[in-house]
Amino acid sequence: MKIVWSLGAQTNLQEIGDYIAQDSPDRAFSFLFELIDYAEKVLMFPRAGRKVPETDLDEIREVIHKNYRVVYLMQKHQVLILSVQEGHKMLKVSEICDTDI
Repeated sequence: MKIVWSLGAQTNLQEIGDYIAQDSPDRAFSFLFELIDYAEKVLMFPRAGRKVPETDLDEIREVIHKNYRVVYLMQKHQVLILSVQEGHKMLKVSEICDTDI
């Protein structure tokens, strides 16, 4: 099994990094590394994340790291990271369903 980051999730990471880097480029780098590392641990136990409340799909789950939601899709041979966003924001299901890899 492997992990794949969608283009949308990659864009989310870039935006998060750019925002944090306004105050501290070093902190931005370390936080992104920490967030990616945390997200990639879902490979060990993909069902450990909770079902995303905005969907009724068992295969779309999320883990929370600090103030960020990492939303992913469990597939047969991979885990696809769909989105990374602030935890208080509602997930737009239409955006994750039309995900490009």
